[in-house]
Amino acid sequence: MVVGLLFVVGALNYLDRTMIVTMRSSLIESIPMNDARFGLLTSVFLWVYGLCSPLAGFLADRFKRSRVVIGSLFLWSLVTWLTAHATTFEELLVTRALMGISEACYIPAALALIVDYHKGPTRSLATGVHMTGVMVGQSLGFIGGWVAEVYTWDSVFYVFGIIGIVYSLILVFLLRDAPAGKTMADAETPVRKVNFPEAVKGLFRLKSFNLLLIFWGVIGLVGWLIVGWLPTYYKEQFSLSQTVSGLYATGYLYPVAIVGLLLGGFWADRWSRTNEKGRILVPLLGLAVAAPCVFAASYTNVLFLAVLFFMVYALTRMFADTNLMPILCLVVDSRYRATGYGILNFFSTIVGGVGLFAAGILRDGQINLRTVYQLASLALVICVMTLYLLSKQRLNTEEK
Repeated sequence: MVVGLLFVVGALNYLDRTMIVTMRSSLIESIPMNDARFGLLTSVFLWVYGLCSPLAGFLADRFKRSRVVIGSLFLWSLVTWLTAHATTFEELLVTRALMGISEACYIPAALALIVDYHKGPTRSLATGVHMTGVMVGQSLGFIGGWVAEVYTWDSVFYVFGIIGIVYSLILVFLLRDAPAGKTMADAETPVRKVNFPEAVKGLFRLKSFNLLLIFWGVIGLVGWLIVGWLPTYYKEQFSLSQTVSGLYATGYLYPVAIVGLLLGGFWADRWSRTNEKGRILVPLLGLAVAAPCVFAASYTNVLFLAVLFFMVYALTRMFADTNLMPILCLVVDSRYRATGYGILNFFSTIVGGVGLFAAGILRDGQINLRTVYQLASLALVICVMTLYLLSKQRLNTEEK
């Protein structure tokens, strides 16, 4: 039930944050702005979201995870509703910053709550099911542009803001933290409060956490590079229209990515029954397949093959997403799970943003996206090597 309830919250989380980018024309007709300002609306959200993630994760370790989830949903839904009242660019910018703060609290708390309930046999798959909700929310982002075109741009923010507020009130009666004795913290460690500096120091003292930080930062760099520039790559490399290149870049990737989340979770759960490091080995093997696929997709001149190779990348790359929190459980003290995920989220977001910007600089320097994607495939090899080193570390295998 917890996974089902959070599936809906995850979908709302990504839908509310992404739908603004699909209504550019309607928005600038109502609130005049140039493209730089329109891009800043997304950038500000991303920067604030990343900067707030470590402390947001700590809140889920310090207080009841279920209350943090509900509070986050209520606040970002309220901000979504307030966005509909914005009449100037400055007001829109403030609401996007507030959206970044309120949404940053959700993912670390939600994933930590799921792994509190789901032990070894179901942990990775439960995480994967929740992440499919996130993927569904991303896929439904087009609703914003559609409603804005048919009605007005602000009407969609009214509707989904109210939906989120109502759903948060429903969760007050349904969503609870795991009962006493269900979590590893209850069984193994004295119940005591920790502070943020103590949590951060405890995490960075672990070599295994630092390896995981490098891994997630590099894979975040690759993910943003591919997703952010793939429509442009298809359009320029294969002389496609904007509509068709957008379809190939999203319509073919998201469905297989959802399959990858579920397959990677199921496989890791099964393997971890016989191999205590199965949750690390599944994404390791997945990325070992993804790396040459990205290289091949950037090398071929055949559109069908490029689409196919990127689809395989989307499938196997998701093995990492569905297993990140379960791997984190093997690495860190159970009291610091959400804080740890928040730090990973922060680093991945910042590095990913830098990667997007760097790709633009390379393009300005007459370096084409083929070369950029070939460099990205090498970065995935670094991810594979990092996971291999992580598998050699002493882990908390009682949390497998």
